[in-house]
Amino acid sequence: MTKLLLSWLLLLPVAAVAGDSIDLKIDGIARTALVYAPVAAKTNPTPLVFVFHGHGGSARQAAVSFAMEKQWPEAIVVYPQGLDTPGQLTDHDGNRPGWQGLMGDQGDRDLKFFDALLAQLEKDYKVDAKRIYCTGHSNGGGFTYLLWEARPDVFAAVAPSAAAAKFAGQLKPKPVMICGGENDPLVKPAWQQMTMNVIRRGNGCSLTGKPWDQKCTIYSSDKGTPLVTFFYPGGHELNPGSPALIAKFFKETPGTNSK
Repeated sequence: MTKLLLSWLLLLPVAAVAGDSIDLKIDGIARTALVYAPVAAKTNPTPLVFVFHGHGGSARQAAVSFAMEKQWPEAIVVYPQGLDTPGQLTDHDGNRPGWQGLMGDQGDRDLKFFDALLAQLEKDYKVDAKRIYCTGHSNGGGFTYLLWEARPDVFAAVAPSAAAAKFAGQLKPKPVMICGGENDPLVKPAWQQMTMNVIRRGNGCSLTGKPWDQKCTIYSSDKGTPLVTFFYPGGHELNPGSPALIAKFFKETPGTNSK
């Protein structure tokens, strides 16, 4: 170990191990994820947050833009890396990394990756099964919706950003935060609003919302499955304030999953 590397390591917070990786083989294909975990995660029940990058992005890029481990240092935060995948809105030839859009796409390779990744994390750390969360932006937000549909009992709450779901009516009621730009040129605001309306009804939420934080609105639910929305002036980019708000929402939404 060089002196430079040793000096850098000494500057890291003592409570966390930064930027470890998990490498897996799924159906013979190498898959990887970037992991940030507090030291206590080896011995104490610890919340787990999955963060999925957008189409054309990367795990490291998502780690920079979301920095969820800084928003919630007590949680294990995982940034999975996608494979080159045909996009639904752009990159139809699949020259850039992303995530499957529907169940059955790409042989469900990303659902298999998620299952194997969660299993490995549960071996490596003491994951609190009641506090597993998922967020992602753009195509990563779409995959968040897909995981909600395909693995509904895994998550305590989800928070898709800049995404919509045609299958929103099939989603099991669950606490959710939806973030989106009011002038998004790719995922049209009307699509996001339609998704929100379907989820609000499915979650049994009130018709009218109340202020929650900054410009967020919360729609309460007698089922314990509230909807929080954060629609902000802007386009398709991740709003800089979204990660902190998502972390707050996750922290305030413990233990409502079925595991």
